[in-house]
Amino acid sequence: MKLSAFLLLLLSFNVSAITADTESAKFSLERLSNSLRQLNFSTSFVVVKNNQAEPYHWLHGIGDNEQELEIFTRLNGPRRDVLRQGEIVSYIEPEQEPYSIISSDVRSPIPSIFRGNISELEESYRFISVGRSRILGRVAQLVRIVSKDKYRFSYWLWLDQKTGLLLKMAVLTRQGQLLEQIQFTHIEVNEQLTDNLEQFQLTELPKVVELTQQQNKALSWQVDWLPQGFSVVKSNQHRLNSHNQGNEKAVEFMLFSDGLVEVSVYVNPSQEKFRAPEYASDGATIVFNHILQGIEVGIVGNIPLATAKKIAESIAPAVIDNVNNNAQGSKGEQQDD
Repeated sequence: MKLSAFLLLLLSFNVSAITADTESAKFSLERLSNSLRQLNFSTSFVVVKNNQAEPYHWLHGIGDNEQELEIFTRLNGPRRDVLRQGEIVSYIEPEQEPYSIISSDVRSPIPSIFRGNISELEESYRFISVGRSRILGRVAQLVRIVSKDKYRFSYWLWLDQKTGLLLKMAVLTRQGQLLEQIQFTHIEVNEQLTDNLEQFQLTELPKVVELTQQQNKALSWQVDWLPQGFSVVKSNQHRLNSHNQGNEKAVEFMLFSDGLVEVSVYVNPSQEKFRAPEYASDGATIVFNHILQGIEVGIVGNIPLATAKKIAESIAPAVIDNVNNNAQGSKGEQQDD
């Protein structure tokens, strides 16, 4: 009886400790979200993958009328800037005219969910508060965002104890293999806007372009399997010039997300009947392609190769008109086979 009581007490203690770690981790992630939206900061960071480092500079601040201002700049190679004033996001890229779109989502190496509703990730990931370490000369809290299944990677975040901002991020496999990481090299938080942002909020951004592509359109193909938690973001059909065939070929595109990770799926008819699977990886990003029964399927996303292969093999002729319904149905799949 005494042994049973001791084991019960030990189990209760472990459950309480796990719950406390989870709540502490979620609090740290929510603080990160608030800091990314509310603070005036200037940072530099490098994205490290495949033994290469790509440096960036990132400015954020709150301007007049509480409008968020943001500038992402890639420091090496051709100029590539992302600018944001409120919900107008502008892209300056090589070999094309600058343009703007209506969006609050800035495409950058930093996942946009980190400034959004962290609770959206709880269906697919566990939050674990691990401990503290020293990053960039600052005390940092390590929080792990761990996939609940084998079909995704896990993310380790080191968060500044003083400001709540991100100091380092690592993407790892379930076996603990490091795929890529983001290391901040400079961080400065100010009460007022920096001079660059003061000037930027007076700058007129490029003209907003109209997005004319139909989204969530009924397609000829559907994805019959996705890891639990993924749902469709958008879908469309467009035509690409085919130099080999001298005409255009229709390509169907579907974008899925679990909140943290996006997966792009491309499907189009091919004159070839079969091509063995081909793939390439860039850090955590996999690019997978194969042709089966005259249908070419491409998968791009921050997912394991086995996940990309399983998604590609699930492509089938659409039996329901709305691809959105198909994707939502696949959310009920079991997490593990």
